[in-house]
Amino acid sequence: MFKGFQRNTIARDLVQKRTLTSGKSMQFIYTGRTTAEYHTPGNSILGNSDGAPPVAEKTVTVDDLLISSAFVYELDETLAHYDLRGEISNKIGYALAEKYDRLIFRAIAKGARQASPVSMSNFAEPGGTQIQVGAGSDADDAYSSTHLISAFYDAAAALDEKGVSTEGRVAVLNPRQYYELIQAVGSNGLVNRDVQGTALQSGQGIIEIAGIKIYKSMNIPFFGSYGTKYGSASATNPGVTSPGNVGSFVGESAEDGRASVTGINNNYGNSSDFANSCGLIFQREAAGVVEAIGPQVQVTSGDVSVVYQGDVILGRLAMGADFLNPAACVELLAGADPASTGNAAFGDNYPTNA
Repeated sequence: MFKGFQRNTIARDLVQKRTLTSGKSMQFIYTGRTTAEYHTPGNSILGNSDGAPPVAEKTVTVDDLLISSAFVYELDETLAHYDLRGEISNKIGYALAEKYDRLIFRAIAKGARQASPVSMSNFAEPGGTQIQVGAGSDADDAYSSTHLISAFYDAAAALDEKGVSTEGRVAVLNPRQYYELIQAVGSNGLVNRDVQGTALQSGQGIIEIAGIKIYKSMNIPFFGSYGTKYGSASATNPGVTSPGNVGSFVGESAEDGRASVTGINNNYGNSSDFANSCGLIFQREAAGVVEAIGPQVQVTSGDVSVVYQGDVILGRLAMGADFLNPAACVELLAGADPASTGNAAFGDNYPTNA
């Protein structure tokens, strides 16, 4: 189960992670900037007359227990020519990792639409950034390597201007976007030339644009779905033809992730809040994850196994995520302007952002 989880989650190591030892939430403190001034001889020094630096607070709450389970019938194990439990445990870990990444990526997209919690007059800190890939209402600009590269440089400039550290900057795109960039490498030298061969296509952060390391994932919000979207081209569909036989889990529609949904105590947005989202660029301070229970596996035994002639394999974790520093969040859009319908801010009631 642990291998399945670790192999399929990338967001966990790209943001701030804290372990909760007591309580159900954790507070993060924001400290704004202050000013320097010249001292007048004879005057008392009693702190900045403007009351700077300003301070604000952000609360991240742990959601309810997240579980994935399966019943393994003992006779099926006996007749199987393979390790049935190992395969099922791997799928349980994958299911937890998928949910874990999706919540974090939605929280980062949310942060890209927010003003800073530090909003004191004359001392307001920078907020998040939305950048349109291409122009107009063409959602297929999301797959243009030229437009993507331009958006990356715009994002890097915005992060620089807003004072975000260059360390730990990453981007997460969907697989087709990632491979579009790889195909354009011969003419633009975007790849780290220390990495060659099969590693070039691995998707493990090999390409770098403007100091931003690029990953690929099928768990980012993508035009109201996860990872990809097939169908006819429109302002909310890039018009990619389905390869066929994609099953039930490829290009799943984004679910309702608001705090009103049973089990959710943060606000990850509604299914309609990611109409034109097509990629994320962020720095490590962009989001925070609070874990009360890390990934764990439990298996029934003893009398339960005798009564049911099998065991339940259960994977569980308890976590919550939300954005931390909105200035470190950049959301890529295609086919619509920033802050347009389906791409506007949500969950902006501080400190809980519920």
